[in-house]
Amino acid sequence: MTPTTQTPFKRLQSLDALRGFDMFWITGGGAVLAQLATLTEWPPLLWWSKQLHHAPWHGFTFEDLIFPLFLFIAGISFPFSLAKRAETGVARSSLYRQIFKRGLLLVLLGMIYNGLLNFDFSTLRVASVLGRIGLAWMLAALIFTHTDKVKVRIAWCAGLLIGYWLLLALVPAPDYPGAVRFSMEGNFTSYVDRLFLPGRLYNKIHDPEGLLGVVPATATALLGMFTGTFVRWRREGLTDIKRAGYMAVAGSALIVLGLLWDIVFPINKNLWTSSFVCFVGGLSLCLFSLFYLIIDVWGYRKWSFFFTVIGMNSITIYMAQSIINFSYTADFLFGGMTGLFPASWAPLLDSCAYLAVSWVFLYFLYKQKLFLKV
Repeated sequence: MTPTTQTPFKRLQSLDALRGFDMFWITGGGAVLAQLATLTEWPPLLWWSKQLHHAPWHGFTFEDLIFPLFLFIAGISFPFSLAKRAETGVARSSLYRQIFKRGLLLVLLGMIYNGLLNFDFSTLRVASVLGRIGLAWMLAALIFTHTDKVKVRIAWCAGLLIGYWLLLALVPAPDYPGAVRFSMEGNFTSYVDRLFLPGRLYNKIHDPEGLLGVVPATATALLGMFTGTFVRWRREGLTDIKRAGYMAVAGSALIVLGLLWDIVFPINKNLWTSSFVCFVGGLSLCLFSLFYLIIDVWGYRKWSFFFTVIGMNSITIYMAQSIINFSYTADFLFGGMTGLFPASWAPLLDSCAYLAVSWVFLYFLYKQKLFLKV
């Protein structure tokens, strides 16, 4: 058997498509499905529409996967970009600057999304989805860059998850004595946010994108980086089909681990628990293995173009929805047509129009080769 090597840099089309599939649900796709379920009252659609709402506290729905899947995908990309920079002879100091720049820029964009430009700092929510992605990716990238051995990287990932579990299991929130350890008010993560996080917390006593949750989220990004490294590996006898199969098996194992861990440390997106990291990491890996197999291995790509357009400008559409009034444009273009249908159809048609306008906006950027790269 020949020694393990790494494949040259090659953009994974499946990665753009999967990122677009992930963002599709918050770009209007979720609203279309929910309205279709309401209109038809078809049980499978009604069940799926319920999956498009976050679990109140413990538990899991499909909506809970969207955020960590994006972070997982960001992790997959890093070994490829790291290899590309190494090939071009980029200095390590320059790499560090890029890592910090990207991480902190995402924090800034998250604060802008939350209303930073209103300059009302007393009510500004500092924590954000983009901020969590930026900080977790940044820390994972630093760990990944400073460690060459796979075992050491895995040890880091396991240490973050086990350490976070032990911290929350053993240390209660001092300001809510007697509260249930993993409740919103009784967990140590929420206490840290109440104590140190400036501005407004999302749930007054808890913020789902708070400070301490960055620790397990870093492990989510690392799982993505492990996946990207594995995709780049080349070994005699390891075909791309086998590679996809191994990823699916590993993903299934992570799902089982998450479910077992859930017994003592509940799956909870708000706390980004260690069981949640394993469970959604497994789901993310299984989804990626499927997209990778279909698009990059078998070469069936045409169907994925719709998602790729979204995925190539994912940060753009996330920010744009808080800046650009797509609803107004959709009503201007399609409002008259919607009025020709029965009133019961209006919510579904409005949702479809919103999705169409958003996608055409992204398609224009795609054709002009304008991409927001953070």
